[in-house]
Amino acid sequence: MGVRLFSILLLVQPLWLTSVDAYPNGKVTESCGSMMPIHGHAPNTSHCPYTLAVNVTKFSSGDYIQVTISGTTYFEGFLLEARNASNPDSDAVGSFILTNPKTTQLLKCGHTPVGNAWPQSVSHTSDARQAKIVVIWIAPQNSPDAVEFLVTVVAHYKTFWVKIPSPVVSQSGITPIPPKPTTPSTTIKTSTPSVLPRPFSSVGCGQQKSCLLDPVGCDPEKDPKCFFLSFAPKGQTVVFELSGPSDGYIAFALSHDTWMGDDDVYLCVRDDSLVDVSAAYVKGRSYPKEASENVLTDVAWRLADGVIQCRFRRHVLVPQDPTRFSLDAQYYLFMAYGEAEYGEVHRHDRQPLISSQQSVINGPAKILTGSRSPLLMKFHSVLMLIAWMLAGSTGTFLASYFKPDWPEKTLFGQKIWFQVHRGLMILTVLLTCVAFTLPFVYRGGWSKRAGAHPYLGCTVLALALLQPIMATLRPPPDSSRRWVFNWLHWGAGTVAEIMAG
Repeated sequence: MGVRLFSILLLVQPLWLTSVDAYPNGKVTESCGSMMPIHGHAPNTSHCPYTLAVNVTKFSSGDYIQVTISGTTYFEGFLLEARNASNPDSDAVGSFILTNPKTTQLLKCGHTPVGNAWPQSVSHTSDARQAKIVVIWIAPQNSPDAVEFLVTVVAHYKTFWVKIPSPVVSQSGITPIPPKPTTPSTTIKTSTPSVLPRPFSSVGCGQQKSCLLDPVGCDPEKDPKCFFLSFAPKGQTVVFELSGPSDGYIAFALSHDTWMGDDDVYLCVRDDSLVDVSAAYVKGRSYPKEASENVLTDVAWRLADGVIQCRFRRHVLVPQDPTRFSLDAQYYLFMAYGEAEYGEVHRHDRQPLISSQQSVINGPAKILTGSRSPLLMKFHSVLMLIAWMLAGSTGTFLASYFKPDWPEKTLFGQKIWFQVHRGLMILTVLLTCVAFTLPFVYRGGWSKRAGAHPYLGCTVLALALLQPIMATLRPPPDSSRRWVFNWLHWGAGTVAEIMAG
């Protein structure tokens, strides 16, 4: 029974049996059992626009069965498996043949191999949007009496459906399993966010509520470029208000220090014409992991004039979620914004605004100030400014124009102009070395998203260190090769000063 015509496929295009190691994306073997994407979001429970179809209702061991994923809208990812219809929670069974290895790949699923082969599943190779997927399933020799195909389809990062079933296919001579009764779906969220009737206001800041504003003194009701965070204790809860200009998301975090990582985060993310308000936790510099428990109540939001605003209430203590900080303690506040695509946040556009001091969230109202430039990075800028705009430039100026003014005068056995020049240049190198280390201390390593700045910094440091080495090895003033040193010394110093500036 089955369609053996598909065996021709193997003869015409044998390269379609491609190893999964050739594809860099869609390696989701950790989801083989649950078929649940590890996105930190609950699956969609609304009407599913996708279907999973098969071309037969009966099969025998060794048969080829065509399986088709399709829908009324595009999708970005999927995971397809064949399961025992009598026990859908069991391991995957059988293997697949790919009809388009550019967009699909094979994954090993299951805890133990069956015979000489592992059970297989099929997934995507990239997040390129697709409307239809066709693969071929090979029925194993020890196939279950009835098989059901299951697929998880990801439309976007936050929008996905888990374990969409196909019609059950049974072995020849086996009574078909009756279709499962459908049960009405239930939603995960317990409350529906409302829309704010008007913008937030800075009225009451420092009296009824604590506020962090950027620029200082701005009012979100009047200034659409105002970044605004307020919090006010209400009994055993705290009401938060967050506002800022962004097309993607705005967020704030509670932190024990002024370093990003291991923070209690709250996000207001634009998803088309809606705003998703959620709590998350950031471990180290990883992607925010959303809370498994719904800890926010009285959620409301507003989208207008390129500004995202959201308000929510949170209990001071959340014992059921250990990643939620107690609001009775004091924290630094971070406020950031950035791009989002289909509800998935990307790295913030600018350095986060960090409060200048810690504040007790459930404490007295106050007006907070902050800065987007951490203290270490300010020291980096100041040291580089002193090194190259003051010490380096002055040392170069003296060597170029003050030789005739101090022709014979000496200091510690050397001409005065040379001693002053050498001292300023040594100071320049030392300040550059110290300034160079500070960004690495702050970032905890190399920054891959800082553009050309780190590479320019490395070049400046290399040229700065090269200068005293060349000076130590320079030939005597009357040497025929002295001109080589003069040009190299001048050229390296000039290039370093231009790049540092």
